[in-house]
Amino acid sequence: MNELFGTDGVRGVANEFLTPELVFALGRAGGHVLARHGAQRPILVGRDTRLSGPMLQDALCAGIASVGLDAWKVGIVSTPAIAFLTRHVGAAAGVMISASHNPVEDNGIKFFAGNGCKLADVLEDEIAAQVNAHQDLPRPTGADVGEILSRHRLVSAYLRHCVGLGDRLDGATIVVDAAYGAAYDLAPAVLGTLGATVVRLHCKPNGKKINVACGSTDLTALREAVAAHPGSVGVAFDGDADRALFIDENCEVVDGDRVLAMLARDFKHRGDLPGNAVVATVMSNLGLELALRHMGIELVRTNVGDRYVLEALLAHGYRLGGEQSGHIIDLEANSTGDGIATAVRVFTLAKQAGGLRSLRDVMRTYPQVLVNVRVTDRAIVDDPRVRTLVRETEASLSGKGRILVRASGTEPVIRIMMEGAVESEIRSYADHIAAKVAALSAENEGARPM
Repeated sequence: MNELFGTDGVRGVANEFLTPELVFALGRAGGHVLARHGAQRPILVGRDTRLSGPMLQDALCAGIASVGLDAWKVGIVSTPAIAFLTRHVGAAAGVMISASHNPVEDNGIKFFAGNGCKLADVLEDEIAAQVNAHQDLPRPTGADVGEILSRHRLVSAYLRHCVGLGDRLDGATIVVDAAYGAAYDLAPAVLGTLGATVVRLHCKPNGKKINVACGSTDLTALREAVAAHPGSVGVAFDGDADRALFIDENCEVVDGDRVLAMLARDFKHRGDLPGNAVVATVMSNLGLELALRHMGIELVRTNVGDRYVLEALLAHGYRLGGEQSGHIIDLEANSTGDGIATAVRVFTLAKQAGGLRSLRDVMRTYPQVLVNVRVTDRAIVDDPRVRTLVRETEASLSGKGRILVRASGTEPVIRIMMEGAVESEIRSYADHIAAKVAALSAENEGARPM
């Protein structure tokens, strides 16, 4: 993989790394490469609510138009809406401007192919190779210059699609925390159309507050809101609404693992679980694996990242996969993780079961500790001293737990996950490893020549 594209597109601090100039070059390079592979007009462009969104959107669209392709601006939409609409209108490609769950100052560029899936690595490599040489790419003139058009009404097709995924929700009270992001209007509209009483929380397009103490990255406010509305349930989205986490009637968290378990059980009961398997990552809880095994369903694990989950789904013909963080991919609903579609599925099941709290018991969660260490160089994860420490810790667990140390694909962070029967024990291990990684990172930084 090239150095420009990470596991989830091109991300960085807007106007520092992700400058308008870079995004203009990405638009030119992306449009040129897609056209060279036979793509025709248009390319759909959506964004979340970040303050840098309009600036980067205009730069991207200018780049696309400058190589002769049309850019259709869809407005503030979720990432899965762009994936769906790209397929729905037969567009050449789709581009989402968002940094998902990342902080306010970040932003990102994510390309989707015409089939609604993320671009293949080989195409991302081609685009990256053309970015530095974008000045040499063709510059059509006159009628051959691409158009930049507003197509906000396209979003209604996505809303109708999501509504069609579930049953009526009359009588349900649902607190929606949109994290001031892309789902601020979409999610309440879908759930309200299905008949639910929607309590809006952080459902304003505020780019200064996106993901700040709200949404799927911080469930505190959602739990308080559910408690303040007895009998209600809650759903929290991240900035671009490709993930969703839930709060049941008892104010308990329902994470992605539990959602996978409940959906898998339902799909299998209806004879609609191809391959009798579910795909999840190495981060998914041991309890999910055991629950699925009890149902006679295989759990296939991948590396961390929804792109790897999707690759496994497509490679083996499976339907359902996802991550503990709330990325749930149901290929019958969309070609990528879709928080709003997931919410419709989950609340439909909850209505049928008499409450989300009863569905939560589909699996037992084993204690799991996740510690993040901010570093200057993510390559520290491959340091032999870190690897030795991981092996020694695994030996100490004697097969009664799991450990995973990996570099984030989107942030300068090393993530340390420990899982086992006794939380205090695994936390001690995780903190020890985190301290060692931090010390080694500082040592390496200090050893660099000035």
